[in-house]
Amino acid sequence: MIALRGLALDRKIEAKNAPFARAVKIEKFYERRLRQVAAAVGALIAGFDAENPDSVIYTTTALREYGRILEPWAGSVAWRMIKETAARDEFNWNTMAQKMGIALRAEIASAPTGAAMRQLLAEQIDLITSIPREAAQRVHDMAQEGIVQGTRPAAIAAKIYETEGVTKSRAMLIAHTEVSRAGTTLTRARAEFIGSEFFTWVTAGDSLVRPSHRVLNGRTFRWDDPPICDPPGYRALPGCIWRCRCIAIPVLSDS
Repeated sequence: MIALRGLALDRKIEAKNAPFARAVKIEKFYERRLRQVAAAVGALIAGFDAENPDSVIYTTTALREYGRILEPWAGSVAWRMIKETAARDEFNWNTMAQKMGIALRAEIASAPTGAAMRQLLAEQIDLITSIPREAAQRVHDMAQEGIVQGTRPAAIAAKIYETEGVTKSRAMLIAHTEVSRAGTTLTRARAEFIGSEFFTWVTAGDSLVRPSHRVLNGRTFRWDDPPICDPPGYRALPGCIWRCRCIAIPVLSDS
């Protein structure tokens, strides 16, 4: 087996210097769009009035309705992210093929990535619209908990206003995870189409790499049998677990 003239087998290789590196520009685009969603959720939560008994109903209803009407916009934003990620992945494959002297252009172009892209789109729409839905549930739960415990209205309101920060964190987690996951998903689809059964795990090579991921750097695994990368026993491909900046470099057979 060979992979990029053996570069992928060097444990010192870093994701930022490797082919199939993280799509930072696309990630920034997705982050900006999801920040907009978080800001809109924050504006709705800011209207909560703890002195009004019906305010919980108004706020949660508004948040759930926002999640519903957000779906077409979410689809448009998610599709742009996926389409640009797919184009970048195809470019990376062609670059790798040229460096290795392998005639793969036709196979790369004809890889059946459509099913993977459609699945990614459905998942992204659900994740984006879950941001206001989860905020609505949190507002409801905080209010109910406060009432049961006899908490003062001002204290209930303070807890509910914290939802804005929770929402921002959730939005950023999605942005920082899903672009990498989309890239790995599409890389795997093309790899398996041309007969690749294995990939090499490559980390970002800096101090922020998780210890559990650092020990995987430079090691080779099957696409259909990813390693345990986070406790307790969580298996995932590079970039497919929360905030993972690692990448997968396909391993190609000599043929």
